[in-house]
Amino acid sequence: MAQMVIRNLDNDVKENLKIQAIVHGWSMEKEAREILRDVLKKKRQPTAGLGSRIAARFTGIGLDEDLPELRGQIISPVDFS
Repeated sequence: MAQMVIRNLDNDVKENLKIQAIVHGWSMEKEAREILRDVLKKKRQPTAGLGSRIAARFTGIGLDEDLPELRGQIISPVDFS
C-alpha cells in the first residue's frame, strides 16, 4: 500500500481526528484512511441529471398535471400590459 505524509495540518483538525478515532476505537491513521475512502467513494458515484433532480424535488407536492412538449411550436412571450 502507498504511504503519505500530511504536513501543516491545523491543530484543531488533528484533535478532531484524534477524538473521532477514539470514538470509533481505532488509530488516527485508520480514521484518516476511512474518511478519505468514504469521501472519494461518494465522489465517484454518478449524480442524477438536472431533469431528474428537478423532478425529484417536486415529486409529491401536487404538481401532477401533464405538460405537453413544445417541440416545433412557436412560443410567444407573455404580455403583461
